[in-house]
Amino acid sequence: MAKQLPYPTIVEIFKAFQAAEPEPKGELNHTNAYTLTVAVALSAQATDLGVNKATETLFKIADTPQKMLDLGEEKLIEHIKTIGLFRNKAKNVMKMAQLLVDEFDGEVPSSRAALQSLPGVGRKTANVVLNMWWHHPAQAVDTHIFRVGNRTGIAPGKDVDAVERAIEDNIPAEFQHHAHHWLILHGRYICVARKPKCKACPIESLCQFEEKTT
Repeated sequence: MAKQLPYPTIVEIFKAFQAAEPEPKGELNHTNAYTLTVAVALSAQATDLGVNKATETLFKIADTPQKMLDLGEEKLIEHIKTIGLFRNKAKNVMKMAQLLVDEFDGEVPSSRAALQSLPGVGRKTANVVLNMWWHHPAQAVDTHIFRVGNRTGIAPGKDVDAVERAIEDNIPAEFQHHAHHWLILHGRYICVARKPKCKACPIESLCQFEEKTT
């Protein structure tokens, strides 16, 4: 684990990210808050590409909780059976749809506590929805962000909660909204797990990772 970078260095890093990609976007396809919540829940232990393929036709016919209930669990399974843990995820999607209809008038809530009350929605999923749809500066930490935070010294921490706190505490407010996407995309395409592409990295000179590739 790298040491926490000083504030001026973190500012330089996020200015570099911003210059390279001023408006980073998530890679899960969605049309509204509900389809985003479902897509993020389905993406656990699955790739965004795989989820997008599965939901391409699903979201055309079931883009609200009531439409999902009308579709039914068995037909939902037919759409998502290429995704890992699809049976358990299908059960959670149906339970989520029912709860949204019964308790939230069919609308996705905008608070973390309410989101986490939904079946299949943990803190990470809730934070993604809060960030992407409601534009809250919530930080969802996945394996990519955990790796980048610790390698670079941007947000070191022994677990995802510690990295989340480090992001919130150390990244300037002006970069908080897009920080999640800058970090996840950097980890997905540049700072990859086995052979990071250090020579293609826009923050190589600022990063504390000692085993940089040549």
